[in-house]
Amino acid sequence: MATAAVVGVTTGVMNPLLSKLTKLLEEEYAKFKGVRKQIMFLIDELSAMSATLEMLADAEELNPQTRKWRDKLRELAYDLEDCIDAFMVRVDHEHDGHSGFIKRFFRKLKKLKPRHEIAKQIQDLKASVIEASERHKRYQLVDISSNFESKKNISSNSRSTCAVDPRLSALYVEIDKLVGIDGPKKYITEWLTMETKKASSSELKVLSIVGCGGLGKTTLANQVYKDVKSQFSCAVFVSVSRTPDVRKVLRGIAKGVGITSNMLDDDEKELIDTLREHLQDKRYLIVIDDVWDAKPWETIKLALMNNDCGSRVITTTRSNDVASYLSSQGGNVYQMKSLSFVDSKRLLFKRAFGSASLCYTHLGTAPDEILRKCDGLPLAIITISSMLADQHAKGEWDSVLNDIGSSLAKNPGAENMTAILSMSYFDIPHHLRSCLLYLSVFLEDHKIEKQCLISRWIAEGFIHKEKGQNEYEIGERYFNDLINRSMIQPVRVKYGQVKACQVHDIILDYIKCKAAEENFVTSLDAAKPVYTSEYKVRRLCVSNDNEENVTLWADQILSHVRSVTIFGEPVKISLLPSTPLRVLDLREHYGMQNHHLASIGKLFNLKYLRLCSCFKTGLPETVGELHHLQTLDVRGTRIIELPRTIMELQQLTRLYVDWDTRFPEGTIGKMHSLEELRRYGVQSYGQVKSIQEFSKLTKLRTLKIIRDVYTPNGSEGRSQAERIHSYVGNLLSSCNLHHLIYTKRGYFHRKYPLPLHSWHPAASCSIRKLCIETIPIYRVPNWMGSLVNLSVLKLFIICVRPEDVEILGEIPSLLFLNLVTTGGTGGRIVFPGNSGFRSLKYFSLRIDKCGTSLEFEAGSMPKLEHVKLEFSAHDMECLNGASSLGIQHLSSLNKAEIEIGSDWHEYDVDYNPAEDDHDDTARCISRAIKAAIESLPNRPTASFRRVHSYSYCEDFESLLRRWNQNQEGLLNEWLKLWQIREEQADQTTDGETELEDETHEKEEEEQTGEKEVAHQEDSGSSN
Repeated sequence: MATAAVVGVTTGVMNPLLSKLTKLLEEEYAKFKGVRKQIMFLIDELSAMSATLEMLADAEELNPQTRKWRDKLRELAYDLEDCIDAFMVRVDHEHDGHSGFIKRFFRKLKKLKPRHEIAKQIQDLKASVIEASERHKRYQLVDISSNFESKKNISSNSRSTCAVDPRLSALYVEIDKLVGIDGPKKYITEWLTMETKKASSSELKVLSIVGCGGLGKTTLANQVYKDVKSQFSCAVFVSVSRTPDVRKVLRGIAKGVGITSNMLDDDEKELIDTLREHLQDKRYLIVIDDVWDAKPWETIKLALMNNDCGSRVITTTRSNDVASYLSSQGGNVYQMKSLSFVDSKRLLFKRAFGSASLCYTHLGTAPDEILRKCDGLPLAIITISSMLADQHAKGEWDSVLNDIGSSLAKNPGAENMTAILSMSYFDIPHHLRSCLLYLSVFLEDHKIEKQCLISRWIAEGFIHKEKGQNEYEIGERYFNDLINRSMIQPVRVKYGQVKACQVHDIILDYIKCKAAEENFVTSLDAAKPVYTSEYKVRRLCVSNDNEENVTLWADQILSHVRSVTIFGEPVKISLLPSTPLRVLDLREHYGMQNHHLASIGKLFNLKYLRLCSCFKTGLPETVGELHHLQTLDVRGTRIIELPRTIMELQQLTRLYVDWDTRFPEGTIGKMHSLEELRRYGVQSYGQVKSIQEFSKLTKLRTLKIIRDVYTPNGSEGRSQAERIHSYVGNLLSSCNLHHLIYTKRGYFHRKYPLPLHSWHPAASCSIRKLCIETIPIYRVPNWMGSLVNLSVLKLFIICVRPEDVEILGEIPSLLFLNLVTTGGTGGRIVFPGNSGFRSLKYFSLRIDKCGTSLEFEAGSMPKLEHVKLEFSAHDMECLNGASSLGIQHLSSLNKAEIEIGSDWHEYDVDYNPAEDDHDDTARCISRAIKAAIESLPNRPTASFRRVHSYSYCEDFESLLRRWNQNQEGLLNEWLKLWQIREEQADQTTDGETELEDETHEKEEEEQTGEKEVAHQEDSGSSN
């Protein structure tokens, strides 16, 4: 185990510092006497040190002297950046209080006391830099001679402290010690067998096994290899590793497939030629383990010729992107899953005590708690079981349990696990390491919102703008990269976009140890606030489960804190006005009241502020003094109205509020930097005109509007509803919106549908996501087919016509389509083959009423991967006689979710049609759909839910006639368009329409779920 691990956070501190120093030279500040010369000296000296630090960043072990020098330099860089920030803030703050020309201001500024104070600080820090440089030369801490090739050499020379490859044991594990491998092994073996039976079986196919480190990929690949290698002419198992020697890999393949000639001196081309000649008429199986990058594969695959003999390649990798690339030519990706809790328990006791069948009740809940933290990761379970081998004392188990999440990675018994996790960590680029370590701020099992995390990364300075992309878009790329590398787990995937993430407890333990070593994050329990480090607190996370208020430390200890995150009850922390605090996150600070933020305006460097407390009813006017604030999140508070000074926040880019939070009149149009606003509520008809102010915000990209205006019956109500819709529609023409979500609260607004065809978006409309939720529309407008950038669309269409399907199919970039409807014209909704929906990957359809058949024709939706269907099936007439729905024609399908409503008074969320002994329509249709899914080539996963229908069995045409009658002929013309005959129908007793009532229960269920994730529903600005 590495005793001194270096991470990219040191270079992460240095690079922003150099950027700020360079910027300082370009500003008026550098004209002060002596300042420019000192700044230029610092840039030169620190640039040389930064180059050294970048080389050190890829070394997993350093000697104590080098480590100490690196740590001192890191702290020095922090102090320098704080000094520069304080200087610039003071100058800017004084500037706000003066009038006149800039030259006059700077003449005054030269006389300011702060200027002399900061000049002295820079002089002192300069002396520290000189001393650090001299120490580096004196002790020759790092060799940077010309023959020291690059950081790659450091990486290869000190890549691991383990004398033996930690993955080697996976190749020689005894079969009786394996747990939970039968299912995955059967799947892959069956895939190999099924591929052989296909017409295209003679082609070379690649199957990639992907998952995080320690999940058992190598073990699984090895077991499959042993079982099926006899079916091939020749077979070989080789490893690539993080720093691959491609010639060595090619020689390994050659030896394994039976080439006996001496190839030690052959170059890559000679090896490839030899292999191609040898394999040209053989059916071979090659397992390539531990592929980290696609680049070595580009060379290796040249030797693996497609000889039409039915050869197969199996690869393992930790990267989803690499897996997809390797298997792109008709192959398959197998996503490794964690062990079930039952299998995890068997593995733990089998490894710890030699038997999984004995009872160990005296250990209490410790085993279950340990397994919960391991979360099915075999490597973690094996590591912990080895530490607890033959340890029957409950105290030993409790001790290990307490270590998980904070210090397990430091335990000598966890060396192998730590080494494997280190491989993943040190493969991450420098810029991502700071982003990953930042996750140690959050508690175990915490669901981390994407938009929150990225906004905090930006505030901390981890992300810098690139040409053509803003900071948030770059942050999304970083976020997705960490998911692709299996370092974080995606949570709440919606429309193909991950809304949140979690960190596996074992990985969190690892990065918390790293963060502590680097003084990157200080995590404390408020009940035991002990801090013993020699370094200043830079980022602070406090967990306070105590019901009483807790006071933490003296001011000087927190004088350099950059980030404060508090979970639980209020914690009293005195923050000085000069503090470089950038992030203040009081997300679960439930007891916070208005007076706690009375001096918030003094935190001049603050860029991210999040509050969440039902006792918080207002923001102080001084919030307008936070001139650097970029993100303000007040969801979960009871703030009735924002202060008028909110418009003074000219750097505010992201604003998150609750739907009932009001804006002072005239403030919206003055928030010129705003890029994202979520949950803007329209609560009265008089407030509707405020929507027009959004057209003044040229940078606005994401807007969520929640309508909560009651409209009366009759022409007046209809006129009001149409005017509200019109104002929203104008935003597509006047703004450069990328994402527009328009929804409503309650269910009474449905009586006046949205005339979407009356909107006239600009031809150059940049809308990418359009969600009109719970507000019905009459028809799909023609202009929608020409939205070339639209990739996500959600609509409630009262009655789906063939023309609607045709227009939707014309949207060229549409990837995710979510539709709700009462039924289809003529009782049919047909998706024709060989036309439209050429890019669609996800499709969801909910049919609320009976009397409509659904059919996917052959060739329809050729790229569809995921389908979700909800409908009722009281009898066969509910689907107009349809059964399989044509799902067998969705050739690219990987996942199907089916929910069937019926007269059943039970809910079965894991319904299995094969086990259902009821002789009813729902079972019959479920079995037909299941058979259709199983006939597909990709072997899609299928899940069925059987629920109690929200309303009685009624034809959708009858429903629409009743709605029309209750609304005094509102739908007369539309009924003709939908080919529904006008017939007399009984009025409902309460005067409302069945359309309003029949999905009210459904909406209440959905809204309850939204309340449970009130702060998560809007996460991710591009979602």
